[in-house]
Amino acid sequence: MRIKETVSLFFILTLLFLCGCFSPKIKLFSDATDPLKEITLEGKENGKVLLIAVRGFISDSPGKGFLRSEPGMVQSIVSQLEKAEKDSEIKAILLKIDSPGGSVTASDLIYHEIMEFKKRTGVKLVVSMMDLTASGAYYIALPADMIMAHPTTITGSVGVIFMRPRVSGLMEKIGMNVEVNKSGKNKDMASPFRESGEEEQKILQSLVESLGKRFISLVAKHRKPGHEALANISDARIFLAEEALQSGLIDEIGYLSDAVSRAKTMAGLPEDAKVIVYRRSEYPEDNFYNTAGAASDSKGFSLVNINLPDILSDLHSGFYYMWLPGERY
Repeated sequence: MRIKETVSLFFILTLLFLCGCFSPKIKLFSDATDPLKEITLEGKENGKVLLIAVRGFISDSPGKGFLRSEPGMVQSIVSQLEKAEKDSEIKAILLKIDSPGGSVTASDLIYHEIMEFKKRTGVKLVVSMMDLTASGAYYIALPADMIMAHPTTITGSVGVIFMRPRVSGLMEKIGMNVEVNKSGKNKDMASPFRESGEEEQKILQSLVESLGKRFISLVAKHRKPGHEALANISDARIFLAEEALQSGLIDEIGYLSDAVSRAKTMAGLPEDAKVIVYRRSEYPEDNFYNTAGAASDSKGFSLVNINLPDILSDLHSGFYYMWLPGERY
């Protein structure tokens, strides 16, 4: 009799669980609902350098993970800056950037938040470029007091690109069409279902030029390159570290450890000052080169990884400060 009761109870609980009436909270991995924790990577003396990792496609959209939530890059960076502002021991921020750029608005939001943070706190900002710091990633580096590139860094691509899908040819092949009623002749501008007209192309190019000029003006304001260098930068070419140094895009060439030392010196901190990160998970033998950021940092084992590359999941019609060949995350 007792066995039958146990089986019946198990059956009832299973039904309730499947119907959503009974939903025990089980968390397999740390996610964005967990608070950020301060973790010391090195140093023991007073004063801190906060290392913030900027990696991948720059977007304000939330990350798409399996069994865990991930905040967007804008939210993640701003939350770290807000936490840092409450800690008077933090005297320098080190941005470790490895990114091809991203959306125009997300890049500008991060740039703005960094500028406002610096105005409020007076904290020094150092950028360490890793493999790639192009377009929108360079845009968010502009407020830095010092920009250091790795010897093999690719940077530059100072410009804007407008992209949208085009399916008009496919629609014709499969015998489909889309009918549109509009209040103005340009209401369906950049529609993927038809070819763009000459006037439409001119309007779109004008928008691209305006956003591109905004980027160039900020480079001129923050970096003050010479006339010839600015002309080269303005054609949106990419540069290796040596060329970037000659053009005035960066201040020094060095490794991540060099950038850490420069941040401490610029902030007037002792050599053994603490270097910290904000994470939601702790890692054994953690160091500067841990690519985990503060988004979710899950170190749990994932049975299924259904994340798509950002170029597929985040990219849609719009304006981008991005070097497309660099999209690889």
